[in-house]
Amino acid sequence: MNKPRILVTSAAGHTGSVVVTQLLEKGFPVRAFVRRHDARSERLRKAGAEIFVGDLNDMRDLRKALVDVQRAYYCLPFAPNLLHGSMLFAQAAEEARLEVVALLTAWNPHPTHPSIHQREHWLANNIYQWMPTVDVVYINPGMFAFTYFFGLPAVAHFGRLMLPFGEGLNAPPSNEDIAFVAAGVLEHPTAHIGKNYRPTGPKLISGHEVADVFGRVLDRKVIYQDVPIWMFAKAAKALGLSNFEIAQFRHYAEELRGGTYAIGAPTDHVEQVTGHPPEDFETTARRYIQYPELVFPGFKIGNKVGALWLMTKTMLTKVPDLDKWESERGYPLLIDSVLAHDSEEWMVTAKQKRLALLEPNHAVRTVNEHRVAV
Repeated sequence: MNKPRILVTSAAGHTGSVVVTQLLEKGFPVRAFVRRHDARSERLRKAGAEIFVGDLNDMRDLRKALVDVQRAYYCLPFAPNLLHGSMLFAQAAEEARLEVVALLTAWNPHPTHPSIHQREHWLANNIYQWMPTVDVVYINPGMFAFTYFFGLPAVAHFGRLMLPFGEGLNAPPSNEDIAFVAAGVLEHPTAHIGKNYRPTGPKLISGHEVADVFGRVLDRKVIYQDVPIWMFAKAAKALGLSNFEIAQFRHYAEELRGGTYAIGAPTDHVEQVTGHPPEDFETTARRYIQYPELVFPGFKIGNKVGALWLMTKTMLTKVPDLDKWESERGYPLLIDSVLAHDSEEWMVTAKQKRLALLEPNHAVRTVNEHRVAV
């Protein structure tokens, strides 16, 4: 019996590339949607994937990519116009009469979040449940493990882990564990329809514990230093992150400081779906330090001279006026926005999601026969 063909979007990205390889290993025909032919897409092609080069915001490309496809992993890049792209894919999925979409979303969306990205996540999550024939499984991780590696050159050469996370706790999931969950629900979707999975690492850890892990991996003393968000914004600009990415990330950093990602964590969702426990942060750190391109394409720890130059570049970089930047782009900025842990609505929704996955009779009969609100 032929297995259904699965489309993976953002297939060269943090989670998409692993979803592709996992599904190929399980014997599924996989179509990998990428923006361009490059070394990453070539690795996927050699692994056995069919490569489709296109634009996720072009309906013509989406329609072509979904020809003879039955299931999909939808992961929109961390970029503006999330809602636009999500709605285009929902329309294309309905036209193609897909069985199921595994939708990568986030742990903290709600309608009055200060991040336009999270408000659009919230809208997309709710609109996806309105699709009349396509079922959805929601995968909503919190702060990824790779975000702790932004300052890796300073960690490796100066023994300083400088991040704006305060004393906040998080159970950071690896890219790979998130991808394993996505591949798992696409392999056997029936029992997962309508569910919200939150992959996490196995334990809550602080910035100090992350520094200790880096110290063991690098065999040197590493100290965690909490820094203000404006200082992190300078460093992020020097590293090449966009204003959009920094503007959204500043809110997530505040949420980590305030406890958003500690609520309900850790979970056993990785093990529920895959049958194996999530990997610990040290295992992730050893892999990402050995292969830093898993953090960012082309990313290198470099030598001490390069690290000194990056530090100098950071000091010379102007602090971006992110509020002004967002305002100039016409983003709807809320006067009384609230972070997730300060939102009564979000707290109620987060509790409902946790309880839903604990219900013993939450299994469903068959694909396309079940609807669960987000």
